[in-house]
Order: sequence, then C-alpha cells, then structure tokens
Amino acid sequence: MSNLRIGTSGWNYPRGKGTWNGIFYPAPRQRPKGFDELTFYAEHFNTVEVNSTFYGQPRPEVTRRWADRTPEGFEFSVKLYQKFTHPGMFKETLRRSVGSVEATEQALGELARPNAADLEAFIRGIDPLADRGKIGALLAQFPASFKSGEPERDYLAHLLRSLHGHRVAVELRHRSWSDAFAQTLTLLNAFQAAWVQIDEPKFRFSIRQNYLPNVQGFYYMRLHGRNAAEWWRPATSEDRYNYLYSAAELKKFSETADSARRLVKKAYLYANNHYSAKSVANAAMIKQQLGEPIEAEFPGEFIAR
Repeated sequence: MSNLRIGTSGWNYPRGKGTWNGIFYPAPRQRPKGFDELTFYAEHFNTVEVNSTFYGQPRPEVTRRWADRTPEGFEFSVKLYQKFTHPGMFKETLRRSVGSVEATEQALGELARPNAADLEAFIRGIDPLADRGKIGALLAQFPASFKSGEPERDYLAHLLRSLHGHRVAVELRHRSWSDAFAQTLTLLNAFQAAWVQIDEPKFRFSIRQNYLPNVQGFYYMRLHGRNAAEWWRPATSEDRYNYLYSAAELKKFSETADSARRLVKKAYLYANNHYSAKSVANAAMIKQQLGEPIEAEFPGEFIAR
C-alpha cells in the first residue's frame, strides 16, 4: 500500500446548498436499503479527516462503529476538540449555554482552559480507532488569531507533550509563526509534529510556507480552496469552501505530495473545499495525477456535476 493517503475533510454533508446528497451520495429517497455513507466513501478513498470531533469530544461507541464500517488499512485523521485550540470560541459556547445565569469572565476563562480530564476524554474517545490501527494523525488546527508569542509557544509545547505517542499535525495560520521560522520549526521538530502545509486565500497576515516536510515521520497537507471573496464574511459558513481547483492548479500539489512522500514514512493530503463534493472531485483528480488506483466507480450525477 502506498505511503500517501488522499481523502477529504469530512464525509457527511447532508444539509445546505453545498450538500453531497444527490451528487456523491444518492438522494435520501433514492438510497438502496442499508446504504451507508462512510462505507461508500471508504470504497473511493483510504483516509478521511474527521471534523465532528472539533465540535464535541469523540465518543468510543461512535468511533467503534466508524472502525467497523471501514476496511482494514483505512485511516482516520482526527481534529482536536475546540477546547484545545480555540479557547475563545469555546468560551463563547459556554457563555451561551449558561443563559441567564451570570458567570464572571474569570470563571468562564477557567472553564474554557483544557485540563487533564479533557485530554483523557479525547484519548478514550479515539481508542477504538487506535486499537484497530486506524488512526492517521491528530490535527491541532489553530485559528488565525493564534499568534506566535511566548505564552502561545509554551501552550503549544504543553499540548504536544500531552499528546506524546500520537502523530500530531499542527495547523498555524498567522504570519508571525512563519516570520519566526527557525523558532517554530525547532518547537515542532522537538515533538516530531508535522507543520501542516495549507492552501487558502492569502492576506497580509497569512502564514507563508514552502510546502516542504519538516519531519521525516509524516507529512500533512490541507487544501481549503481559494474563494477569497467569501473567506472572511461568507453568507453561510459553507460558502467559504465553494471552490473547485482546476487540474492545472492541482498539479503543483500533486508534484509536492509526490516529492514529500519520498522523504517521509507517511503522507496525508486532504481536500477541504467540501461544497457540493468539490473536495471529492479534487481528491480524485490528485489520485489520478499521481497514478494512485481509482478502484470504485463514481456516480453519474457526480461525474455530470
């Protein structure tokens, strides 16, 4: 089996204008009895990046079913729960949940700070995948507001130390991290963490990257699309990812992934431009450009779209 895994970010998009239903998956009323989205997805790709664990801690009974519904050798890369990477977002979630009950900023801050119990719950939630050899990497995706500074570097080191024994891919978006290139590289390399290579609309404060692997263990690339007009103030969150890469645009990433996989033990590439299954199309195109096997047929509706 190739050491390069290619897939999409998420597999379940049942609602909105950019739903996968009726495009990659049959429309709900047209599905054969027993149809399962994850099983169908796993016939086309050998890995997937899990987004749902960002919004809630993974539960072992759920991840056990994921393992059961996918073939041997299939891998899940799992995004860390938002409390580990987006404390501000988690704090706002807490604020809404308390409703009319008054809570001080200090109390909310304490509740939003991840602790050992949170980490234990996350690890326990993914144990069924680890037991079956189906864990790819853990994705620590930080927001653009997470800037390089001593407190942030200390926190990142603490998080990576806590996740010892797992492959961890770190997505940093603010330019301060690439401006302090040597310092960032030293920190990530100390924990054998992959610096996630990302393609997205670039702005003045966006991180600058060279797409090269920073560790020999594994490589991690994410393609978010280039819908600059909808990136910061989309009408709906899904509109941000409404972008289809052309074959010419993908060629650079295919060549980069091909070079990277010759330098590392494992390489992961995920398309996150999920609107209307455009990520599925682009992931399949990359597989084709790299000569990776495309073993399952794609639906007629998908080909036509």
